[in-house]
Amino acid sequence: MLVLVVGPSGAGKDSLLDAARAALADDPRYRFVRRAITRPAEAGGEAHEALTAAEFATRNFALRWRAHGLDYGIPEDIEADLASGRIVIANVSRAVIADAASRFPVRVIAVTAPAAILAARLAGRGRETAADIAARLARDVTLPDGVPVETVMNDLTLADGVARFLAALSRAAPSVRPEGTAPPRKPG
Repeated sequence: MLVLVVGPSGAGKDSLLDAARAALADDPRYRFVRRAITRPAEAGGEAHEALTAAEFATRNFALRWRAHGLDYGIPEDIEADLASGRIVIANVSRAVIADAASRFPVRVIAVTAPAAILAARLAGRGRETAADIAARLARDVTLPDGVPVETVMNDLTLADGVARFLAALSRAAPSVRPEGTAPPRKPG
């Protein structure tokens, strides 16, 4: 199952993904994808594979898109993980959902927050001008019909958002397990 994590800038997707990655680090069923981006590593934001535009152009990706003047890619090796039954979690643009759904079994987790919270978070990270923030907030992408979507409201504390996100993730593909592996042991 390919779980596509989407949502507007400032919704807190990276924070939720980082916390979920740490919480599920010992569970072999899950793979959290590191995106390739034509953004320098020192630019801040998520931990990504920094590529130049020339390097990006030579690579094959399972999914690729362009947004906010940058190229983004999801590595093609996710196909092997999906074939083996793993749950692959990737932060993607809403614009690639239809393409992904045409080629992979997908579920979408849409992370969001009220507009005032999104604006404050974007301003707080200090990477964009007020005009850039307004443009990001005005961006409206319709999700395709026929793709299962669960919305996670990330408007309270990080702990609340993480709990909601982990619950959505467990509902997205609760019984998927790589062949030949035992279910994770419960603490106790």
